[in-house]
Amino acid sequence: MISASQRLWRTSPLTYVALVMAALFSIYPLYYMVVVSTRTLDSINDVPPPMTPGGAFGDNFGRVLDNEAANFLTGLMNSIIVSSVVTLAVVLTGSLAGFAFAKLRFRGRNILLLSIIVTMMIPTQMGLIPLWGMMQTLGWYDSLLAVTVPFLVTAFGVFMMRQYATQAISDELIEAGRVDGASTFRIYWNIVLPALRPAAAVLGLLTFMEQWNSFLWPYAILTPENPTLQVSLSFLSYAYYTDYSQVFAATAVGTLPLVIVFIVFGRQIIGGIMEGAVKS
Repeated sequence: MISASQRLWRTSPLTYVALVMAALFSIYPLYYMVVVSTRTLDSINDVPPPMTPGGAFGDNFGRVLDNEAANFLTGLMNSIIVSSVVTLAVVLTGSLAGFAFAKLRFRGRNILLLSIIVTMMIPTQMGLIPLWGMMQTLGWYDSLLAVTVPFLVTAFGVFMMRQYATQAISDELIEAGRVDGASTFRIYWNIVLPALRPAAAVLGLLTFMEQWNSFLWPYAILTPENPTLQVSLSFLSYAYYTDYSQVFAATAVGTLPLVIVFIVFGRQIIGGIMEGAVKS
C-alpha cells in the first residue's frame, strides 16, 4: 500500500507534459535568436518566418564588427572585465561579512546587519544622480572604475552568505579551529570558505548575470567609444531602421559567456540550490 508521502512525490504523465512544455517555452527564445542570427534580413521578414538556422551568421556578425558606432569588441571586453571583477569581489566580501555576522560576536552586530538589510529596500535608480556626481568629482567619468568600484560590495551578497553560514557552519567547527591555534582569517579561509562554496557559486552566477545585463548606469557614465556590451547592443538599433539579423548575431555572441559560466559552475550552482532547499 502506498503511503500519503509516497503519493505526494509520485510523478504523473501530466507532470512530464508540464515540464516538457515549460522547457520548450524557455528554450524557444534562445533557439529563435540563433535562427534569426543565421538568416539574412530579407528571409527574416518572410511569412511564415523561418524556423531553421541558415548560413548567414558570418556575414551578419561581420557587419557587427564593421559597425564603428557600436564598438562591439570593446563592449564585450569591458563587460567581461567588469563582470568578472565585481563577481569575485562580491563573493569574497559577501562571504567575509556573512561569516562575521553569522559566527563572530561583537558590539553593534545586529544594528549593522539591520542597516545593511534596510539598504536593500532603496531602489538603485534613486542613487544614480548622486553617484554620477561622485564619479565626476573623482574623475572617473568614462572609466571602468565607475562601473566597477560602486558594486564591489552588495547588501544582498552579505545577507545571503550570512543566512547560509548560519546553517552550514556549526559553532563547534569554529571553536575547533580556535583550539588548534588558527587565526580568524585562517578559519575563514580553510574552514568557512569551503563550506560556503555552494552558496558562493549561486551568488557568483547571480552577480555575474546582473553585471553582464546592466545597462542604465553604464549608459549614463560611459561614452559610446568605451561602452559595455549592453550599451554596445543598443547602438545597433536606429530610430527608423533596425537590422535584426545584425542585432541578433551580436546578441547570440553576447549570450555565450553566460552559457559558459553556467556550464562551468552548473554543478556547484544546482548543488547549492538543492542544498538550500533541503535546509529550508
